[in-house]
Amino acid sequence: MSALGRVVRAGVGRRRVQTVVMTLTTMMAVTASVLAAGLLVTSQAPFDHAFAKQKGAHLTVQYDGSRVTAGQVAATAHVSGVTAAAGPFPVLSLRPHVGRNKSGMPLGDHLPPMTIVGRADPGGPVDDLDLTTGRWATGAGQVVLSDENAPFGIGDRMDFPDLPGGPSLTVVGLARSVGASAEAWVSPAELTALTAPGAVPAHQMLYRFAGAGTDAQITADRAAITAAVPPGSMTGAASYLKIRLAASRASATFVPFVITFGVLGLVMSILIIGVVVSGAVGAATRRIGVLKSLGFTPAQVVRAYVAQALIPATVGAVLGVISGNLLSIPVLSQAKSAYGTGGLTVAPWIDVAVPAVVLAAVAVTALVPALRAGRLRTVEAIAVGRTPRSGRGRAVRYLLGRLPLPRPVSLGLATPFARPARSATVAAAVAFGTIGITFGVGLALSLNAIQNGLNRRTPGTVVVSAFAFAPPAPGTDPATPLVKPAVKPAAIAAKISAQPGTRRYFSTGQTRVGVAGLAGRTTVIAYEGDSSWGSYQMVAGSWFHGRGQAVVPSGFLRTTGAHIGDTITLTEGGRSAPVRIVGEALDLREEGMVILTDDSSLTALRAPVLPESVEFAIDLKPGTDPRAYLDSLNAALRPLGITAATNSGRLSGTVVAMDTLAAMLTLMLLAVAGLGVLDTVVLDTRERVHDLGVLKALGMSPRQTVTMVITSVAGVGLLAGALGVPVGVALHDHVLPVMGDAAGTRFPAADIAVYDLPVLIPLVLGGLVIAAVGAFPPAGWAAHTRTATALRTE
Repeated sequence: MSALGRVVRAGVGRRRVQTVVMTLTTMMAVTASVLAAGLLVTSQAPFDHAFAKQKGAHLTVQYDGSRVTAGQVAATAHVSGVTAAAGPFPVLSLRPHVGRNKSGMPLGDHLPPMTIVGRADPGGPVDDLDLTTGRWATGAGQVVLSDENAPFGIGDRMDFPDLPGGPSLTVVGLARSVGASAEAWVSPAELTALTAPGAVPAHQMLYRFAGAGTDAQITADRAAITAAVPPGSMTGAASYLKIRLAASRASATFVPFVITFGVLGLVMSILIIGVVVSGAVGAATRRIGVLKSLGFTPAQVVRAYVAQALIPATVGAVLGVISGNLLSIPVLSQAKSAYGTGGLTVAPWIDVAVPAVVLAAVAVTALVPALRAGRLRTVEAIAVGRTPRSGRGRAVRYLLGRLPLPRPVSLGLATPFARPARSATVAAAVAFGTIGITFGVGLALSLNAIQNGLNRRTPGTVVVSAFAFAPPAPGTDPATPLVKPAVKPAAIAAKISAQPGTRRYFSTGQTRVGVAGLAGRTTVIAYEGDSSWGSYQMVAGSWFHGRGQAVVPSGFLRTTGAHIGDTITLTEGGRSAPVRIVGEALDLREEGMVILTDDSSLTALRAPVLPESVEFAIDLKPGTDPRAYLDSLNAALRPLGITAATNSGRLSGTVVAMDTLAAMLTLMLLAVAGLGVLDTVVLDTRERVHDLGVLKALGMSPRQTVTMVITSVAGVGLLAGALGVPVGVALHDHVLPVMGDAAGTRFPAADIAVYDLPVLIPLVLGGLVIAAVGAFPPAGWAAHTRTATALRTE
């Protein structure tokens, strides 16, 4: 080994603390950057990438099996414009009952109808399914469910008591169709077993087209396929564009805060690496002078100390790439659920680019002090002391010494003034950490408040749906369940009113009507009864209070250009009904294109509310046992063929993903800030070890030594926290509206203004905590250093 190599190796091994800190700092920087960059890249059109990877269907079509043969359906694959097709697959719509399960769902409960497709394998030229959990269904009694809001888990069972023989299916896997082609898949033989005598399964066909980027192109392709089959045989066709729009909006909400965390992490990581590297090189000035006296040239000295910085940084970069990819698994899994796409992974080029950028930053940062030290004359470098110049910070120490403070505290508070540049850098690192935690905490509070606001769309403790089914008559096709005509909202209301424990209730139902100035039809949610206690969370304005008033989401106002106070006209069959917009509600359904109003506002239209859409929200009297009330109400509703359920708030996958990511990135920022403090205090205590020996000889106890060392950064940490919190609040208040704009809504002011005193005070003290935690290990080392050892150190 050359003399230069021995110097590098000795330098890395001798300064073990700085080497470990530099390794950990670089690892954290690379980990955070890999995560942030990976998420930022996957946030760019994730649906399009997954759609192309899984060869998603541009159009999913269902045909009536009694009107068209499988051969005729298969022949549509050769229609002009079709580039790939899969199918025909047999398909049934069956209503399962809850069987044995691990999730605690009551046995025998009815579930909504489920589209079940007979498919031999998950692959194919179109709609290559992503099997996320378990395995594919290959045998009898097995089923794979869509992992999008699947009601069952692996090993659970769903029963079909209405079918001959009462078959049961066991869930063996969960899969994701990027085009949402079905809710469940079984083998073709199993689908035949689920088909009732005399019933004919429908046919499902999946298509990809040469041009399918717009609604007009999809409409033209659909028309060409329709013309190739007998009239009336196509019973349904679903375009991928609606799914794409929803997924794109979900991913767009990630971009603003991912960029924010990524920039914070990158800036702070470079800052801390600069502190660590320049401090390590600067502390070795005396040793550099010794090397030059032994014959090393300035160029060799510079190379040696840049190499001493790059070796631990390279190890940290490799560890950071590994940990970043490992941590990306749960984070990208959450993002995958939020985006509604298949599997997401960190792009390979990120694993190369991120460590390359970080190592370049380390090399440049080390080069500057190394060049400065290399240019020093040999005698000057050897003569440079390791303690601060006596005049630096002396006036501050004198002033603080006159205050009625314990001597260790006054000495600690004066320490930052001896190295003002280094202290300023540490203050900046702690401030960035405080900004990160302030932004992360505010983001979590706002997202949870927004989720609670969205959950107000289904108020009450108990909900009842009028969606009931008649039992299939012998010989009929159970794949087409019918709503019981005898179930009327008035009958349900009578049962609820008569139920002890009912405090208040109202019902909602949906219809679709025209809106003057808008193409197509718009969903209207009609309320019957006093709904003031169960209103949506309002962005602006107020809830409606009677006939002729309406509330709409932000998306409706943005699309139509209307404002609160404007009047819109609803139309149906040549009749019209004006309603005045009195409020803007938080609602993301149907891209915000819904209207909420009292049912009396629709009287003039005579627009029928869909009976299957009617739902009751029930509020209970104080002291009422919800479980007992639910059992009693279900007993009363049993003759009507419907059941009540406990109202449980839903948690959005997007919110879960954002909370998870924010928590992880915030912890990383805190770790990087703490490492910066740790390294700085290590440098200070190493440089002042002789002074510590003198203080110990004069009677300073270990506890006082710890107090002095921690106090040396406490003031800096407190000041950095006080400066960082307002910046974090301002960042939060800027990013949240941008995220809302990407999601197609405005957020209520109350969901943005989440920083009250109980939140702000701990955040301001966060800088102090970061500084104290980072300083504690070297403070313990200083306290336990023997006095004689410290005095012998120069």
